[in-house]
Amino acid sequence: MIRVPILMYHSVTDSPNEETRPHSVRPSDLDEQLSYLAESGFTPLTLGDLVSRLNKNTGMPVKPVVVTFDDGYADFHTHALPLLERHRFPATVFLTSGWVADAGADAAGRPLDDMLSWGQAREIAQTGIEFGGHSHSHPQLDQLPTEELRQELRRNKGLLEEKIGAPVATMAYPYGYSSARVRREVRKAGYFAACAVNNAIAADRHDMLAIPRLTVARHTTIGMFRRAVEGSAVPLIYLRERVLTKGYAVVRRTRYGLQRVRGNV
Repeated sequence: MIRVPILMYHSVTDSPNEETRPHSVRPSDLDEQLSYLAESGFTPLTLGDLVSRLNKNTGMPVKPVVVTFDDGYADFHTHALPLLERHRFPATVFLTSGWVADAGADAAGRPLDDMLSWGQAREIAQTGIEFGGHSHSHPQLDQLPTEELRQELRRNKGLLEEKIGAPVATMAYPYGYSSARVRREVRKAGYFAACAVNNAIAADRHDMLAIPRLTVARHTTIGMFRRAVEGSAVPLIYLRERVLTKGYAVVRRTRYGLQRVRGNV
């Protein structure tokens, strides 16, 4: 069985605001984490490259790893990209199109901090970074009526491909939330792979539209990071997150069921 740690980052900064702080990492921590991966023999892949290798059953590195960043914060350009280039690591950025700094008439949702511009996104893509979808306005996709869900997915994918000038075939669910209905629409929208969270090591047995990732946040020590990427005691490291995720999944299913009964979806 092929096992791959897929790491989920958000903002990379020494001075996060209160909303992004819990999920941000310091540039020095990202540097240390990338150094550990490189020195420990991990081979970095983009999500698209990983899924392509799995689908075609082509050669897989002995220790593959995928580094991903959600939302599209401006500090990816200023802090994360130089570190990735220094360590020669590709990565995948899941971009929320309605949050882009110069979204203009396409602006939607409420960005949590300064975000990338389309020009920066194009510049980043030219370095070999993969861009994936992350919805248009960053809603809880599993709570949307089907037509709104379709618009969120397709508008995001269309804008990314138009503005960046490259195919977009992978995505990540905002908040990690999906459902069988959401995954069906993701496939119909033209994505061949999608990431959740789940805080588990990804394996080739997983649904390619519900690939688990490992959260890397401000409280993640280098010891926790090492154990996580090596697959040692992952359930214990993420015990609290897993309990909260399962509990909230029940709440979301109940909420969506009530909306259907009331005729809101």
